[in-house]
Amino acid sequence: MTRSAGAPPDLRPDLALLCDWIRPGSRILDLGCGDGALLSYLAEHRQVSGYGLEVDEDKVARCIKAGANVIQADLDDGLRDFDSGSFDYVVMNLALQALQRPDDAVTEILRVGRVGIVTFPNFGHWRVRAALAAGRMPVTPSLPDRWYDSPNIHLCTVDDFEDLCRQRGWRIIARRLLDRSHHEGARIRLAPNLFCEIALYMLQSPEPSA
Repeated sequence: MTRSAGAPPDLRPDLALLCDWIRPGSRILDLGCGDGALLSYLAEHRQVSGYGLEVDEDKVARCIKAGANVIQADLDDGLRDFDSGSFDYVVMNLALQALQRPDDAVTEILRVGRVGIVTFPNFGHWRVRAALAAGRMPVTPSLPDRWYDSPNIHLCTVDDFEDLCRQRGWRIIARRLLDRSHHEGARIRLAPNLFCEIALYMLQSPEPSA
């Protein structure tokens, strides 16, 4: 599957896939919301309400033009202005690896949202490994920036992320592991950390003790 069945063709494939996980009528906080495409689509087609957080002024302006509710904010400053359980979903799409403390970010996501959706490029993919084996920093379809102009500071692999989830007790309630064409296939199922390029996870906090 490459995109949500009802998603418009101009919605990015990774955003279209996220739509499948979000219930109609829910409240969402979109961290690093870019131009507001996901919020605008969900508001129009799923009657979802909520906000986006975005630090880039040009992207904030594009969100406003698109009619998306946006707050200009730096994600590294955290989510302290939001109460626990304020949203049904908190989404962070392809921004986790650019944060100072991604582990703290996920903790806050799961405090503020009943469900967290986190996506990131997999640094364990074979193209990355091949570049490193050749003594070079990787430039791949899912990691297109060069070492000196990349925003990424905490890259991780699928195995790294799932280890962190186990350590913190975060429950993985769904995942999609995709290649660069946003397909799931037999190779990824066989060796996810080697063949996955983009990872999508749906998470919840640990269940409270009885």
